[in-house]
Amino acid sequence: MAKSKSKQPAGPTHDRVIENRKARFDYAILDTLETGIVLRGSEVKSVRDGKVSLGEGYVRAEHPLVPRSGRGGRAGGRAAKPDEPALWLHGVNIAEYPPAGPSGSVGQHAPTRIRKLLAHTREIARLARECQTKGVTLVPLKIYFKNGKAKLLIGLAKGKSKGDKRQTIAKRESQRDIARATSRRV
Repeated sequence: MAKSKSKQPAGPTHDRVIENRKARFDYAILDTLETGIVLRGSEVKSVRDGKVSLGEGYVRAEHPLVPRSGRGGRAGGRAAKPDEPALWLHGVNIAEYPPAGPSGSVGQHAPTRIRKLLAHTREIARLARECQTKGVTLVPLKIYFKNGKAKLLIGLAKGKSKGDKRQTIAKRESQRDIARATSRRV
């Protein structure tokens, strides 16, 4: 009898999930999209250690600055068409990984460099169209690993007003009071 091979590891994964909880407080999330993220080796190690700050990050749908190769050669791989936007992650701080070498060495990465996000072209085009609306933006919500690959959950968000934030706080406090009252009875 042949043994069946499973793609999933036998034990639970120990990778951390890094969330941007402030984004859910500051914005009303209209839609979410799971994207891949292009990372260097030392960045992957830092993300696995949980040394990431998503709070000041944002996502933009921009046209890439890479020109197309003229003669069909393999100059750096496939370049994007000039009219196709791409998703770029700005302002996210991934701390340097100390075992990779001293700061500024070849093995290290720049902590706040701009990183490319990977998604289908039609999804990128849809998000770019929806971001044209006033008050709508793309925010990073969560970084996690899925099948060994780093994923970033981004959200199409609309900013909340002061009153909306107060309602959120009031709702959270009432939920806390209800939980406290029910825990005393039991």
